[in-house]
Amino acid sequence: MRDALLQVSNLTAELGGDERPVRVCDGVGFAIRRGETMALLGESGCGKSMTALALMRLLPLGGRIVSGSVQLAGRELLTLTEREMRTVRGGGMGMIFQEPQTSLNPVLRVGDQIAEAVRLHGRLPRRRVTERVVELLRAVGIPDPARRASEYPHQLSGGMKQRVMIAMALAGDPQLLIADEPTTALDVTIQAQVLQLLKGLQRETGMAVLLITHDLGVVAETADRLAVMYAGQIVEQASVDAFFAQPAHPYSRKLLESVPSAGKRRGELAVIPGRVPPLDQAFEGCRFADRCPFVMETCRSGRIEWYQPNTEQWVRCLLWADPRSRFLPDEPGASPAAVGSDQVSEDARTDADALLVIEGLKVHFPIQKGLFRRTVGHVKAVDGVDLHIKPGQTLALVGESGCGKTTVGKGILQLEPPTGGQVRYTGVDLTRIAARQMRPYRKDLQIIFQDPFASMNPRMLVGDIVGEGMQSLGIERGRVPRRRRVAELLEQVGIGAQAMDRYPHEFSGGQRQRICIARALAVEPKVIVCDEPTSALDVSVQAQILNLLKRLQQELGLSYLFITHDISVVSYLAQEVAVMYLGRVVEQGTAAEVLDDPRHPYTKALLSAVPSMDKAGRREIIRLEGDMPSPSAPPVGCHFHPRCPEALPECRQAYPASVPITETHRAHCIRVDDQR
Repeated sequence: MRDALLQVSNLTAELGGDERPVRVCDGVGFAIRRGETMALLGESGCGKSMTALALMRLLPLGGRIVSGSVQLAGRELLTLTEREMRTVRGGGMGMIFQEPQTSLNPVLRVGDQIAEAVRLHGRLPRRRVTERVVELLRAVGIPDPARRASEYPHQLSGGMKQRVMIAMALAGDPQLLIADEPTTALDVTIQAQVLQLLKGLQRETGMAVLLITHDLGVVAETADRLAVMYAGQIVEQASVDAFFAQPAHPYSRKLLESVPSAGKRRGELAVIPGRVPPLDQAFEGCRFADRCPFVMETCRSGRIEWYQPNTEQWVRCLLWADPRSRFLPDEPGASPAAVGSDQVSEDARTDADALLVIEGLKVHFPIQKGLFRRTVGHVKAVDGVDLHIKPGQTLALVGESGCGKTTVGKGILQLEPPTGGQVRYTGVDLTRIAARQMRPYRKDLQIIFQDPFASMNPRMLVGDIVGEGMQSLGIERGRVPRRRRVAELLEQVGIGAQAMDRYPHEFSGGQRQRICIARALAVEPKVIVCDEPTSALDVSVQAQILNLLKRLQQELGLSYLFITHDISVVSYLAQEVAVMYLGRVVEQGTAAEVLDDPRHPYTKALLSAVPSMDKAGRREIIRLEGDMPSPSAPPVGCHFHPRCPEALPECRQAYPASVPITETHRAHCIRVDDQR
């Protein structure tokens, strides 16, 4: 590409010793024009982040670039000395790392950290450095930048920390910005703000962007071109329009089929069997062959060349070796199998009595100060929540981070003592019974935590982790029957009995989540609180977990409280949806009512911010001003009115009552009738 700003050719990088090196990128090549956004996507372990670090020559200790060429504006970077390369980092290339919390120094003010980057690349006088820091913070949309510059990272929200990272990356006016999963840990509203910010900065400065992500919605809305990476190798390159119209590689096609949506809720999501192969081996033939539904004998040997299905698409796949090929053949059984009982069961249960009834649930945490720890206020994490969970159905609880979703789940299970309200399970108010009386109900009420690795004892074998609940609650007292039951559970969740004698660190993220599901099922529960169980997973692994949860619900009649901020997961899995803001539910109804016809302004803003692969179906993004207020001092009146684009003077006077829209759809907003 003659007009390319960045030209990468045959880049190969390795980690580890010479005897069995891990080849994290192998013969990678692509180009990025000035002002263009190119996305690099694929599963975890494919080598995306390592490729970015190789471009910056920031590979971990023991890493090395074996061969290839990296040219930035015609300058070869792989021949530069380390001292010369330091001027390129930040000046020629800037990088936003995946986790802002670990990338920022917790003991330095954010202004000092940005100033360090400014001094390194700008050579400005001291007075001008401070002004430049404030300019950068203002450019990335941080309100009151002079005050925020004097604050520490822990005083900023997740979205603000990510904006600080962008400001640091822009301090040297880079020609190319590498953004490594810049929105993975953010809520959809903050994600939309960050992506709009990057687009705006790109228009103003003309910089190019290399966006590393596994979120296909973000790619569809943000990128001009993309490259799909698998096992250290790029297997497809295309314009975004050509890719989403017809992905050419079987791996790309499977990724798209794995994305949950409302249209797929009657069947199972497509999954990619197996795992990304380890990169410490010598590959021959196609690296996706063992997982490919279209594999041929010729795929397993020899070099796989590039083929061009159309003028905007290149693919490394032998299915396109025949120039008469225009599309991949349909995979036998690729269409999701219809789950005939799903619609029947939903309709039949509509009028069923609720299994779990939550009324006026409050969980307040005291704010204590002084030598004698006097209570001076309360954090109202949950402040009057009403929910009904029906037998065999899924209620999704959605909202931004900090709105109280997880605390609701813990309050229901009495893991956090409620301050007020009722939690009635089969007619018994769990908030009124003692801890010893609560013990029998632990069997029926279980939880799957967000981080599977952190929720398991790393020193315990998987068999003991899964069987611990049975032993504690006296369900299976004998070791032999307990191990037999554990083996059955591990087979049921698709891990296998051989996992019993292994430790948690020996499994992938998706496998660890399956172990946590087996642990929850071990005591034969009726209700499971699923706290963001798929938020940290790739789309292909997420599909496996969602299929598993749906199958177990149908087989065992389980009820789920599904806590998430992923609206695509909600549309696929949930029958009912409750939207939460600052400790209170602001809108609730069936999934179709809330997702297709939102009435509360906050719900509208939340749904408008969800990235979509369908250009025709995209909503205009509603930008919310400012951050969510502190739950220790919620606004008077409607909690949402300081950020609401439709607020009226009456919204500041009292919290709005619940307004019925249909028999099943309600919203706390005085303007509901105006929006019919």
